[in-house]
Amino acid sequence: MSLKGKTLFISGGSRGIGLAIALRAARDGANVTIAAKTAEPHPKLPGTIYSAAQEIEQAGGKALPVLCDIREEGQVAEAVARTVEKFGGIDICVNNASAIQLTGTLETDMKRYDLMHQINTRGTFLVSKMCIPHLKLAKNPHILNLAPPLDMKAKWFKNHVAYTMAKFGMSMCTLGMSAEFAKDGIAVNSLWPISTIDTAAVRNLLGGATVAAMSRSPDIMANAAHAIFMRPSREATGNFYIDEEVLRAEGVSDFSVFAPGATGPLAGDFFVPDEVFANSGTKIRTAF
Repeated sequence: MSLKGKTLFISGGSRGIGLAIALRAARDGANVTIAAKTAEPHPKLPGTIYSAAQEIEQAGGKALPVLCDIREEGQVAEAVARTVEKFGGIDICVNNASAIQLTGTLETDMKRYDLMHQINTRGTFLVSKMCIPHLKLAKNPHILNLAPPLDMKAKWFKNHVAYTMAKFGMSMCTLGMSAEFAKDGIAVNSLWPISTIDTAAVRNLLGGATVAAMSRSPDIMANAAHAIFMRPSREATGNFYIDEEVLRAEGVSDFSVFAPGATGPLAGDFFVPDEVFANSGTKIRTAF
């Protein structure tokens, strides 16, 4: 089973999990649009839309790098139109772009509050809205939001209300759109990691090298996303998938390849329900 010839539209895919999903699809021979803001190299963050496109091509796919701020409706519309013009349609929409700031209510600047809600919740809604008319024409259409399960416990809100609201807004897009577009056969799902993932966000904002050493590589999310894309869209929709659970269902039992440098328990991610940790066969340390 393959994504050969399928077209993916990925927001914020110039690095990290978004790029890993793109590269996994590219190895099948997929077409990938990278719609992100990074055109020039950043001093602290690896990757641009152009370096991502080069990696996609080298992996065996076809790439379209598009400079796109998903807060701007016109830019998203143009990015989608260019994708359809180049590749003939859209089969998969991946809402990966996200902004994070883990501060309490009094410490959260409203400019940052607005940024998180504009990118996370509004951006996911907008990108999905623009892709859906084209997804309706696809054979096995999927929207995948990199967003957590809606585990509505106060502990997920109390330390960073603004971020949790913005991130759960993405999850509510999954909840609502999966039902709204079920008749059209469009699968709308969320995917979230059980452990922290070694990305620039983790290294720069969430504990640096110490937490990175307790994290898995983005490849586990890429493999889980690929498995979801293979599932029939009319049957697999409205789910809040956890990466490890997806791959265990696919028959994967050895997860050491995703964290070759880890010497102890992995760090559990935010928003993962207690029962998911309890049912996992992986040693995971949680601070929640």
